[in-house]
Amino acid sequence: MPNGRLYVCSLTKVVDTVRDSGARSLVTILTAGASLVRPCEISRERHLRIAVSDIDAPRGGHILPGEEHINRLLAFLEEWDRSAPLVIHCYAGVSRSPAAAFVAACALAPRRSEMEIARELRRVSPTATPNRRMVALADERLGRNGRMSAAIAAIGRGTDCYEGAPFALEFADA
Repeated sequence: MPNGRLYVCSLTKVVDTVRDSGARSLVTILTAGASLVRPCEISRERHLRIAVSDIDAPRGGHILPGEEHINRLLAFLEEWDRSAPLVIHCYAGVSRSPAAAFVAACALAPRRSEMEIARELRRVSPTATPNRRMVALADERLGRNGRMSAAIAAIGRGTDCYEGAPFALEFADA
């Protein structure tokens, strides 16, 4: 039976989250040049690294999330067999990884309401403040006609924190 669970965490919680969840796939979203030692449970083929900064407008010395990053994420998700959970992480577990988890849930459950997924995201993570550019790019790519961006705007900014607590997000279709 496929496991419809996505786990989201910060860089400091990757090893524990992978081990505790039984994940065999990992998405790392960090600033270019940041390093991570891949947990031994994750094979090289099932580890996607996306080098982008946590920004939503161009800024000198930073990489703005772009269509190619969203396309790589969506392609990786299509190859995920869902026999074990998937962990998505960024530096703090607050912006880029929650955005990627929201994108994943929308992509993997195309009949599920964007607002329902966004509300579930807020319920499981009071600190999540998904990167709006990543969401907008995926919204366009998935043909969601602005509903993904509107749903994230509706849940608003999460509570301030230095590092978000790890959480799980279900993606099962309605």
